Amino acid sequence: MASGKLIVFSAPSGSGKTTIVRHLLSETNLPLDFSISAASREPRVGEIHGKDYYFLSAADFKAKVDGDAFLEWEEVYKDNFYGTLKSEITRIWAEGKHVIFDIDVVGGLNIKKQFPKETLAIFVQPPSLEEMERRLRGRATETEEKIKMRVAKAAQEMDFAKKFDTVLINNDLSVAKQDAYNMVSEFIKK
Repeated sequence: MASGKLIVFSAPSGSGKTTIVRHLLSETNLPLDFSISAASREPRVGEIHGKDYYFLSAADFKAKVDGDAFLEWEEVYKDNFYGTLKSEITRIWAEGKHVIFDIDVVGGLNIKKQFPKETLAIFVQPPSLEEMERRLRGRATETEEKIKMRVAKAAQEMDFAKKFDTVLINNDLSVAKQDAYNMVSEFIKK
C-alpha cells in the first residue's frame, strides 16, 4: 500500500495542531493533502461532511470496522469513534501527494507502528494544561462537561509525547508553524 509519506500531527485538544496542519496545507510548495477522518459524532457548527470529517452513525462506523475499511480507528470517548479510512490514503497517494493527519494520539501512534519508515509523527504540546483549557474555552464550541473531559484526557495524552518522533511545543504559534514547516519539508525530501 505504501507509496508516499505520512505526516502525523497529534496532540491534546487545544494544542494548536489543527491550526498548524491548516498552515502546512496552505504552503503550495509542500505536496500535501489532508486525510479526512471518519467520526461518529455530530458535526460542530460550520463543519462539513467530506471536508472536515466523514460523519457516520455509530452503526455505520462499526460496519466499516467489520469490513476492514479502516487503517486505524478507536473509540475515543464512549460511543464516539474516530478513524482513518484506507481509501483516504489511497486517494491522496494516487494524486502523487503525501498524507497529513490531524489525529488523536493513539491513532497517530497506530499509523507510525504500521508504517514506521514512511511516517513522521509529531506531537504538538501546549505550553501548559491551563493554557490548553483557556484555548478550549475560547473556542466556545463545547459544553463545560466536554471541556473537563478533554482536559482530563490531555493530562493522560501528554505521557505519550515521548513515543513520537519529535515534540513541537506551541508557545508561539508563528514559531511553531515555521518549525513544523521545516520538519515536514526535510522529511518529504528523504
